Amino acid sequence: MSNEQLDALRDELDKVNLQILDLINERASLAKKIGQVKDTGGKNRFDPVRERNMLDLIAENNKGPFETSTVQHLFKQIFKASLEIQEDDNRKALLVSRKKKQEDTIVDLKGETIGDGNQRLILGPCSVESYEQVYEVAKAMKAQGLKLLRGGAFKPRTSPYDFQGLGKEGLEILKRVADELDMVVISEIVSPKDVEMATEYIDVIQIGARNMQNFELLKEVGKVDKPVLLKRGLSATIDEFINAAEYISSEGNSNIMLCERGIRTYEKATRNTLDISAVPILKQETHLPVLVDVTHSTGRRDLLLPTAKAALAIGADAVMAEVHPDPAVALSDSAQQMNIPQFQDFLTSLRDSGLYKY
Repeated sequence: MSNEQLDALRDELDKVNLQILDLINERASLAKKIGQVKDTGGKNRFDPVRERNMLDLIAENNKGPFETSTVQHLFKQIFKASLEIQEDDNRKALLVSRKKKQEDTIVDLKGETIGDGNQRLILGPCSVESYEQVYEVAKAMKAQGLKLLRGGAFKPRTSPYDFQGLGKEGLEILKRVADELDMVVISEIVSPKDVEMATEYIDVIQIGARNMQNFELLKEVGKVDKPVLLKRGLSATIDEFINAAEYISSEGNSNIMLCERGIRTYEKATRNTLDISAVPILKQETHLPVLVDVTHSTGRRDLLLPTAKAALAIGADAVMAEVHPDPAVALSDSAQQMNIPQFQDFLTSLRDSGLYKY
């Protein structure tokens, strides 16, 4: 074969490549339109029956020289890429998506900003048990220049016989302490009917892991003018987590903070498995601040410091941990809470490491 013939064949191959490119992009455009129609109708984007029918049609019409299995493999890659385009379009449409808003959302908690590059600590008891208990922890925090106080008034528990929290009385205690010491109160609400009442007592509404997909609750907190701290569900994917935040944002409340608190795996050494990689992924995919709860993710007091360091090092906007005056007699989660001297050592170690500068 002469060089002229080889060049001619190569030119022909280039033309075919461009034709294939045009057809692939035409197919992608059709797939995007189909995805939009499916979204409108509430249908799943992936349809395995339809994919099988297309692969069968390809097999019936394949005349070679490629083997049918080879051709089907190539088309499967095209199908996968088309599905990803549909999902990318959905992420572009999400209000919480980085593609929708490039700049970081900064949540202002009575002067304490989350998401502006200044990393914060959120501390306090697992459950509100008494005024004296909350005040003692808050006073120790205040002495260290910390204002973000967490405490559970409503406690969704695995067993119905475990301590369920003081409810409204717990919120009243939190507000009293906050007023006296100028603190910012973060507390979980578990029922849509309690949202309006809770806004009178707390500064940040927390949605716990078990309620991440309580859509009626998400929509209700989306209607109020209070920042929301949304925790990742026990077995939730990152996409499910992001879409839960979208429920809140779609109702008008964009002051949302995402909190990675560990997911359930087969590992038994810790209470949950801390998915530390979720922090940079969430910060890439969304414009929302990302927090890490080292207490609920590990369930172990001895792991709070190293996991807090890891969270700060990887870029978390804030770290949550639990402090109790006497963890041995705590009404919930005694094994994972620090006492006040341990909290002070924890804070000193973080500052000495250079990871926490405030």
